[in-house]
Amino acid sequence: MRAHILELLKEYGVETGVASYLSYAILVVLIILISFVANYVTKKIVLRILSHYIKNNKFKWDNIMLERKVFQRMSHLVPAIIIYAFATAFPESVRHWISTGATVYIIMVAILTISSLLSAVNDIYDTFEVSKTKPIKGYIQVVKIFVFVIAGILIIAEIIGQNPLVLLGGLGALSAVLLLIFQDSILGLVAGIQLSSNDMVRVGDWIEMPKFGADGDVVDISLNTVKVQNFDRTITTIPTYKLVSDSFKNWRGMMETGGRRIMRSVFIDTSSISFCSDEMVEEFKKIHYIKDYIQNKQKEIETYNKKHKIDSSVEVNGRKLTNVGVFRAYINKYLENHPETYKGMIQIVRQLPPNEYGLPIEIYVFTNTIDWVEYERIQSDIFDHILSVVPKFHLRVFQNPSSHDFKSLMRVSRNELV
Repeated sequence: MRAHILELLKEYGVETGVASYLSYAILVVLIILISFVANYVTKKIVLRILSHYIKNNKFKWDNIMLERKVFQRMSHLVPAIIIYAFATAFPESVRHWISTGATVYIIMVAILTISSLLSAVNDIYDTFEVSKTKPIKGYIQVVKIFVFVIAGILIIAEIIGQNPLVLLGGLGALSAVLLLIFQDSILGLVAGIQLSSNDMVRVGDWIEMPKFGADGDVVDISLNTVKVQNFDRTITTIPTYKLVSDSFKNWRGMMETGGRRIMRSVFIDTSSISFCSDEMVEEFKKIHYIKDYIQNKQKEIETYNKKHKIDSSVEVNGRKLTNVGVFRAYINKYLENHPETYKGMIQIVRQLPPNEYGLPIEIYVFTNTIDWVEYERIQSDIFDHILSVVPKFHLRVFQNPSSHDFKSLMRVSRNELV
């Protein structure tokens, strides 16, 4: 093309030396114009037609590719290819730099396009249900790292004019350095494979990891990090490999069963525990939930004591009802009849070893909802009721003396002195 421009200039009487320089200048202007026009046609016409078609067809995957700008980045290849094609028209000294620059630019555009394409593949995969249990984001990031490394080698090889295979061979000596640089990525890749294959954690799982201050929902699992949105809306970032090397709690099982556990104790003042008197037994028989329990238990105790010829006039002989035992039976029946407890899961009301706070009566039951707000309401309602009925069984809830207790004691002492 330059030869034609040069001949044309000579025909117009331009001196040979001047015509030679002028032909190069005109060629550069023409290349710029052609590249500009090609870039304009590609972006303003071809891409618009393509975008219109993509937005109006029934497929969703091409919309994702459009959002990730895969086609937009590909359009940058057009002017670079034109410049590379015209490089042969320039002298050898200039041709090398033009072709090298164009090649490097083409590689960079190709890499950015591949990166966008891989991101689009991940987004398309996320639209499927399987992505919640088998995320591929970590693997996509590994492929991206590999692609960028290869691109870097190709760019360096092009600039220094060496065979890329020679540079690849030299990487063996740098393997230790590369392992150090990509240590987290390598550990993250291995951890990601373990997490995925063992189904240890998924996006959307509620996990607890106190070491990192994490207590919330997993919102993202990548090659190097797992992001957890805590319930106070803060974000905790945990290295992926830490989920394999360290311990964490996953609440997925609770979420899947639909029931959430209540495990809390009421501390009974041991000095209020006693055998049931006849008056107490008659009083307890009026309580609806344990009426049948009292009657059946009385018959069982009477039969036992008669069989073993036990002198019941002495309280410590034989078997007798206790107020704390009747209280436990009442709580059991109350929970069994509660409309918001999970009837298909374990329920226990038990004594724990006595301590300095009294006798712990532990309530172990599941609610029929996993919603946090509802769970707290149900738990509060249950213990509101339990704490309110404790005195009805001639028991007292233990608590450390308060200032009110000391004031009452002082007031009694003054009255006695007077």
